[in-house]
Amino acid sequence: MLALLRLGMLDLNETETFGRGPGMTDQRITSTPIDPVKLDRLAEVAVKVGLGLRPGQDLLLTAPAIALPLVRRIAVHAYKAGVGIVTPILSDEEMTLARYRHGHDNSFDRAAGWLYEGMAKAFADNTARLAIVGDNPMLLSGEDPSKVARASKANSMAYQPALEKIVNFDTNWNIIAYPSPSWAKQVFPNDSEEVAIGKLADAIFAASRVDREDAMANWASHNAVLRERTNWLNGQRFRALQYAGPGVDLTIGLADGHEWEGGASLSKNGISCNANIPTEEVFTTPHCRRVYGHVVSSKPLSYQGTLIDNIAVRFEDGRIVDAKASRGAEVLNKVLDTDEGARRLGEVALVPHSSPISQSGLLFYNTLFDENAASHIALGQCYSKCFVNGSQLTPQQIAAQGGNQSLIHIDWMIGSAETDIDGILADGSKVPVFRKGEWAK
Repeated sequence: MLALLRLGMLDLNETETFGRGPGMTDQRITSTPIDPVKLDRLAEVAVKVGLGLRPGQDLLLTAPAIALPLVRRIAVHAYKAGVGIVTPILSDEEMTLARYRHGHDNSFDRAAGWLYEGMAKAFADNTARLAIVGDNPMLLSGEDPSKVARASKANSMAYQPALEKIVNFDTNWNIIAYPSPSWAKQVFPNDSEEVAIGKLADAIFAASRVDREDAMANWASHNAVLRERTNWLNGQRFRALQYAGPGVDLTIGLADGHEWEGGASLSKNGISCNANIPTEEVFTTPHCRRVYGHVVSSKPLSYQGTLIDNIAVRFEDGRIVDAKASRGAEVLNKVLDTDEGARRLGEVALVPHSSPISQSGLLFYNTLFDENAASHIALGQCYSKCFVNGSQLTPQQIAAQGGNQSLIHIDWMIGSAETDIDGILADGSKVPVFRKGEWAK
């Protein structure tokens, strides 16, 4: 699913700051060529569609400091919607780099557990969660990969109390994006900074369906289409999905009692939210012990400053037993060694090749967008939401039904215009699901 706050995305940067630091000004932040009307529209959609914010709820918001223009508009719409209090936590790229360049070695095995425990308490008390992404996706590309891996693992472990509340949809949450200069230059390296920011802003607005005046109605229509897809898939009760295409011969068993999700989801507090904006996927939980065959990635994966390309893996009994990549192989293997669940799947998602993000032809270097360009799978943690009566299942029951457990959740793309997917029924018969990268029905 779900770029999780898709697990890695939900994690805060290792260096978060409250409020604004000394010397920070708004000059650069407000001089970027970003359409203020569409930015305000994105903020409104995030509050009303993404979060479905209810009067009296508090809101915990994390964002890069550069995204203050969007943070401010979200605060306006949140207070208009009756929010109790908005608490922003801001991050800064230079502070993140300072840790890697000047921090003591033992710093990379530590994380702000006290902060995550506070977040978990807030979510348990019905506080809504909003994350704005926008940092340079390749920020840590020049830093020691072993330090990056250690810091990531420490952060993931410390984050578990809060992460469980998000994975289980205890509260309503949402993630959106802001076109920071450093990110824009990654996506459009041959353009000036000003032009790159404008292009990325336009791409974000289009993908987020706020590039038109009827954004709210458009989201209602889009959610209805995704719901039709999930209803059809849930009615089929497939035992497995079988993939065929260039470099792909893969069978993904589906968890016992799995349930497909897509678009708006109902959280345990009774609020309907769109956890990811944008979203083009329908997704569910695979059976972590029933995946067989081999698959090659169809698009690069940007992961913590490393671009991992041409990922090729082979599964036996649900576990990756062989993994290669033409670029970033060392980082890929470190990820796979995170824990036992890192070599198994926690999600399978279907996205047509004709999705708007795919048709844009852009590599965003950000999973929130790139995963919505192609059908994908995710290594690591599953979602209890993707089980029938999942909110009532214990972790042990979820594991018994095939749900995976891990500190990570990393999505990577395997779909293309040449991908065929069949659903396998309980009697072994097959039903076409995708043909040449598009829905067969």
